[in-house]
Amino acid sequence: MDANQNPYLLLISIHGLVRGREPELGRDADTGGQVKYVLELAEALAARDDVGRVDLVTRLIDDPSVDPDYAESEEPLANGARLVRIPCGPDGYIIKEQLWDHLDSFADNLLEWLRGQPRAPDLVHSHYADAGYVGTLIARQLDIPLVHTGHSLGRVKRRRLLASGVDGEAIESRFNMARRINAEEETLAVAELVVTSTRQEIEEQYALYDGYTPERMQVVPPGVDLARYHPPEVDDSDEPLAERFNRFLRDPAKPCVLALSRLDRRKNNVTLVEAFGGSKALRERANLWLLIGTRDDPDTLDEESRLIFDEVLHAIDRLDLYGEIAYPKRLSGDEITACYRLATARGGVFVNPALTEPFGLTLLEAAASGLPLVSTEDGGPRDIVANCRNGELVDPLDPEAIAAALLGLLDDRERWETCAANGLAGVREHYSWSAHAASYRRAITPLLDAARPAAPPVAARRPQLHHDRALFTDLDLSLIGDPEALAELVARLQRARKACAFAICTGRRLDAALRLLRKHRVPQPDVLVTSLGTAIHYAPHLTEDTSWRAHIDRDWNPAAVRRVLADLPGLEPQPDREQSRFKLSWYIDPELAPEPGEFDRLLRQAELAANHYVSFGQYLDVVPSRASKGFALRWVATRWGIPLERILATGGSGADGDMLRGNTLGVIVANRHQEELADLTEFEQVYLADQAHAAGILEAIAHYGLLDGDGSGA
Repeated sequence: MDANQNPYLLLISIHGLVRGREPELGRDADTGGQVKYVLELAEALAARDDVGRVDLVTRLIDDPSVDPDYAESEEPLANGARLVRIPCGPDGYIIKEQLWDHLDSFADNLLEWLRGQPRAPDLVHSHYADAGYVGTLIARQLDIPLVHTGHSLGRVKRRRLLASGVDGEAIESRFNMARRINAEEETLAVAELVVTSTRQEIEEQYALYDGYTPERMQVVPPGVDLARYHPPEVDDSDEPLAERFNRFLRDPAKPCVLALSRLDRRKNNVTLVEAFGGSKALRERANLWLLIGTRDDPDTLDEESRLIFDEVLHAIDRLDLYGEIAYPKRLSGDEITACYRLATARGGVFVNPALTEPFGLTLLEAAASGLPLVSTEDGGPRDIVANCRNGELVDPLDPEAIAAALLGLLDDRERWETCAANGLAGVREHYSWSAHAASYRRAITPLLDAARPAAPPVAARRPQLHHDRALFTDLDLSLIGDPEALAELVARLQRARKACAFAICTGRRLDAALRLLRKHRVPQPDVLVTSLGTAIHYAPHLTEDTSWRAHIDRDWNPAAVRRVLADLPGLEPQPDREQSRFKLSWYIDPELAPEPGEFDRLLRQAELAANHYVSFGQYLDVVPSRASKGFALRWVATRWGIPLERILATGGSGADGDMLRGNTLGVIVANRHQEELADLTEFEQVYLADQAHAAGILEAIAHYGLLDGDGSGA
């Protein structure tokens, strides 16, 4: 980074409904505390003199069922900060578990947007597993540091669901858990800094991962906006808001127990209702204010939220809590803020009975409003209560303990006032956004100051001077195999050579690829990507792209890779002619060798920046983490100014997968449908040819109209 230029920070948070104006927190399971956190983080960072610019990137949603705000491509957040929305899959709003097939396209669209910006970002910070997947791609292609915040972790969630009796297959079907955990592992392997809210996250949650590296993890507690959250003032009355609660209650003047969460089973709302309803003393002493998300019609809630809402209503009816509990349908962000002050004015207590709580921003909001609290003993609340000394921790599965803790604060006014004062002081000292932003800026300074090789350009594309489209194809079993169709394909490409670039992407070394091309009378292509994307050469003189070589060499340690894999059974090094500086290769004996996931685990635990590929169940290749066929394709596309939407990519093995994902025009020829690319057969942007080999490529060219209007003929 230029020492005279303040950094440009790129934040990514993809799922949920994200907007700066009155965010709809609690609308669904995807629109909760993370949305609030990333918005306030962007604003707090932008307010600093040592930060140049902050962009928070999320998904563009054009759906009549949600507000048209979410279809706006940009929204200002604060001076120096804006919200940028990037297309990702279908226009309609979909839940985060259904986003996985569209994340490569989101990454390609984001890189395209970055090309139009005055400068490249100096750092990318991903939030949650889906953004981690995208952030990993962006960081590798731009060679910038990746910072990550998990917010919640798949391995932890899977353990909790299994413990609650949910079947493993059901977990996978509903949550795409394997893809999420794999993305988290890959993100941890790439991230140079993991920001957590608590020490517990590091020691008990991230420790479950192969990529666990505590020295790259740092606790930076979130902040709270002290301008918005503050104790009630003398003239701070809100009768219309009070009436929203009073209409539910027989004796609205009683103190309240305030609970605020979305409809999520982890929030443990039913247990709270049972704790309140099961204590005669608590019912006599207070009312329960239950803010459980926003809704216009319960029938429009998603299935899980509707089920939880029905359970809450059933508990209210079973315990006959009418007149003692308020649960308004919808409150704006400003009204929720005012709820804390109203609860403080009535001498109430805030309660968070969640089964798991990674941090607990609502606890900080309550403390900043002068409201004592009772909270789950899990996760972040431990740190908050330890720092603020403003309440009590309880077992969230013990309704009697929850009720007793609430009564203890309500019945002891002196203790209530002490906790309120402690909370106000503790929040100002430990949890202001200015303090958070300062700690964050200190944490990222070493990453920004580290010397890095020159990143690939992201400047706007130049006008087309030559090729405006391209064919990138694997060699073995995709291009080669049908001599007659191959001859026809070569002839068409020759006629279209001024418009359409021809590129080979192969796992073979350069010399072996050239021999095979000569054998099958294929003219030298415009680009040769060889050795699994680790080398790029250009016609006519086979000039090597040395900047690509420097790009992938960062943190590559082939000697360490060999040491890690040396003693594994069932692996035999391939001959020297199959090895290269950036590609290490072994034969696999499937009867003796470990499962492919074991290679991942070993490389991650050794903190090696490497990708591995198992092909045809017989070959293992390990290359640098920044090298792949898909990365090489995008590198060439950027340098030549060819839009990905005008590149036809065809492949036949698992190593070809990232060429086909994203915004390229993908094709799998007929003889490869059921092979290692079978997981891509459901992707809309991947065409499944009816014919094999070069005939299948010709079929795809016709399907996409790749050579239409180029004079090549049909």
